[in-house]
Amino acid sequence: MIEFDAGNSRRLERVYTTDDVVAQRRATLAALALAPGEHVLDIGSGPGLLAAAMAEAVGPEGRVAGVDPSESMRAMAAGREAPAPMEFVAGDACALPFPDASFHAAVSTQVYEYVADMPAALREAHRVLRPGGRLLVHDTDWDSVVWHSSDRERMQRVLAAFDEHLADPYLPRRLPRLLADAGFELTASAVVPMFNVGYRRDTFSAGLVPMIAAFVAGRGGVSEEEAEAWAEDLTSLGEDYFFSLNRYQFVATT
Repeated sequence: MIEFDAGNSRRLERVYTTDDVVAQRRATLAALALAPGEHVLDIGSGPGLLAAAMAEAVGPEGRVAGVDPSESMRAMAAGREAPAPMEFVAGDACALPFPDASFHAAVSTQVYEYVADMPAALREAHRVLRPGGRLLVHDTDWDSVVWHSSDRERMQRVLAAFDEHLADPYLPRRLPRLLADAGFELTASAVVPMFNVGYRRDTFSAGLVPMIAAFVAGRGGVSEEEAEAWAEDLTSLGEDYFFSLNRYQFVATT
């Protein structure tokens, strides 16, 4: 797993402020369709950008709670201004620190792929939602990545080593069945693509490069020198740079 200390938390925040992820956040908010006054839970709230956007949607009569195991992430999130009350607490997706039927809606974006016991996590989400409450899950299937490199074999080894940072790099293909088994009814699903052509530092994939290089060095047969060479190769491609990745979004009700 990637350790989200202060440095990685800041790097992730920069990735989350790129146009790619801002567009993803808009798609998440549109699918969740929050109403003023609702109480909503962000499972794995990270730097709090989605939580703050949800606070705008629910307004001063609403409430937003976030759960995250990283102290650095919670501190970053707690510093954001919002019109609705927001709280960020330490917790785990498989043991949410809230009473039954506490929320109208819950959201988990790029979090469940880190969770080993997904049946337990979805049972917990179901427990804290009110009857008729809705859960939005947004995760990546890393088999969908298309990433141009001058060294295809090295790229494949880097991506295979990066898979080690997740409990399930291919979670979306299992989610419909997992949601049903946890008592949810799937009501909507969509693909949210990430697509970057031409290298620019202010894109989602460019922001991933240093995080991936740091993680894979010394893993899966990728040396530190190879990880650095992989990163340098991508940043030098210019107009030949090409990245595509599919993220999958599911909305389900209790």
